[in-house]
Amino acid sequence: MSTTPGRPDLTDLLQAAVASVGGTERPGQVAMAEAVAEAVEEGSHRLIQAGTGTGKSLGYLVPALAQGERVVVATATLALQRQLVERDLPRAVEALHPLLRRRAAFAMLKGRSNYLCLHRLHEGAPQEDEPSLFDPYEAAARAASGPSSKLGKDLLRLRDWADETETGDRDDLTPGVSDRAWGQVSVSSRECLGASKCAYGAECFAEAARERAKLAEVIVTNHALLAIDAIEGAPVLPPHEVLIVDEAHELVSRVTGVATGELTPHGVTRAVRRAAKLVDEKIADRLQNAADGFEALMELALPGRLEEIPEDLAHVLALLRDAARATITALGDTKDRSVADEDAVRKQALASVENVHDVAERVAAASEYDVVWYERDDRRGASLRVAPLSVSGLLREKLFHERSVVLTSATLKLGGDFNGVGASLGLGPEGQDDGELPPWRGLDVGSPFDYRKQGILYVARHLSPPGREGSRSDMLAELAELVEAAGGRTLGLFSSMRAAQAAAEELRGRLDLPVLLQGEETLGELIRRFAADDRTCLFGTLSLWQGVDVPGPSCQLVVMDRVPFPRPDDPLTSARQKAVEEAGGNGFMAVAATHAALLMAQGAGRLIRASGDRGVVAVLDPRLATARYGGFLRASMPDFWYTTDRNQVRRSLAAIDEAARKAATD
Repeated sequence: MSTTPGRPDLTDLLQAAVASVGGTERPGQVAMAEAVAEAVEEGSHRLIQAGTGTGKSLGYLVPALAQGERVVVATATLALQRQLVERDLPRAVEALHPLLRRRAAFAMLKGRSNYLCLHRLHEGAPQEDEPSLFDPYEAAARAASGPSSKLGKDLLRLRDWADETETGDRDDLTPGVSDRAWGQVSVSSRECLGASKCAYGAECFAEAARERAKLAEVIVTNHALLAIDAIEGAPVLPPHEVLIVDEAHELVSRVTGVATGELTPHGVTRAVRRAAKLVDEKIADRLQNAADGFEALMELALPGRLEEIPEDLAHVLALLRDAARATITALGDTKDRSVADEDAVRKQALASVENVHDVAERVAAASEYDVVWYERDDRRGASLRVAPLSVSGLLREKLFHERSVVLTSATLKLGGDFNGVGASLGLGPEGQDDGELPPWRGLDVGSPFDYRKQGILYVARHLSPPGREGSRSDMLAELAELVEAAGGRTLGLFSSMRAAQAAAEELRGRLDLPVLLQGEETLGELIRRFAADDRTCLFGTLSLWQGVDVPGPSCQLVVMDRVPFPRPDDPLTSARQKAVEEAGGNGFMAVAATHAALLMAQGAGRLIRASGDRGVVAVLDPRLATARYGGFLRASMPDFWYTTDRNQVRRSLAAIDEAARKAATD
């Protein structure tokens, strides 16, 4: 392994770090560490696919720590953030200390709303539409027999927790509280008074986290904060020379989420209510009238994309934008000392009205680079949304300049190469260096698992193709037979909650096996029960495709009901496909098939989580075997032994079940 003169050998460093976590060095991990070290030394970029079991966290942390540069590590999930900060980094830093002769400081940094706000906690939420932290009834209830409601109980627990916590980080509160309760004790960056103006600024948890990050050599954050840092004018993250994006297959969707704006009648009305007590009545009435017009229009809104902004919507948005702008000006010019805690009230009003102004202005501008659509659901009613047609240009401009970037995941190589994911990140074809696009290289370091010996990919070619609606009785019959042959031990990944519910109901009636269903209990509790009982099945939707890590005999059959293409009427997906086609590309393959490939690769990855695991991934959609895109999707999944023989797969499942039973009794 290469090294730099005067610096310890990377081989020795990696061995020390791996030993500290009780692991063993793996060839893929070594190859990854070398590639990361090379990228940092060159100031270049890498896309690295590292399969389950590679040990990729240490594969990038060790060479990054060895270089001595400031490193930001951005992840998608709380579980990985916790693993890095609570397990991998502390042990690696201590293990490398004798060799590097220094202890690298590390810190976690999240968006401001993730931290408890002491001002909100002690002064209460400055708004009329929410209860105060302790109204007289709550206080009386506390004195007697405790808080009177779930919200009250959560708020009382938050007050007690505030005296104990060192971080104020919501994720450190166990068990958690509702979003409504947390909203009472947290603020967004727009609502924050600022440490210099806040009476609690010296004790602020968010400010303390920022100060720790400024002093740290390694900063662990999330994709959302990375996106905010890229999109906002003022930087949120400290300057850094190296960026490592783990779970990088999630980055585009997370950045898109941060860059998406939304207007709802409820949100606009709330902005009016917050501002009305601070501005002149005439200005407040103007904003209220614009809000009324928007609400009346939204009552008639039908879900779908707006390829052109209708005249009536454009008129309403112009009124809303102009009224919001006048209100913002008025909020900056007036001070009402009769309002208690006036600065906090003003900040919150400004945040709400500025959001209304910015989204109204953005939608009214009708940029060719934005997609606008109406959404409607039973709980939230109608909303107007706007999202970027593509975030590739933003990522190319903001991510890949003046620092070395390493993007890694178990699923980056789709259809046999990295170019699809690279294009979504704003990169050109691999190896291209034309001076305009950032040059990069891809590396697949493989997996320590022998997928062809440990797993089978079965495609139920004989089934009828899934339709848009309606029951698939032949699919449900096939599912029941597979689960019975496996003796339970099944993770069912479904394309919709309706399909998961139908399958759970069917199998509960057919088989004498426990079937857990997402939504009937917290996800953590469902996964715990699934892992604890080998005979149990767990059925659910999107979060299960990527969020389940259950090695051993509890998960020996992973079933996908259909190829998980995005909904054809999804406004953003259809707009992105159309844009690719207008540019001369294949929109279906670039957008819909790539989306499905990522999910199927992630879903199939739930099966083999340890070297002793055995099992079957069963796809109950014949298109994976018969359609032209089937080869692309299969090439994106782990290299399992492939079959369409239904009798063979039943025999294999029965044999795996028998072996698991025997092992349990030995």
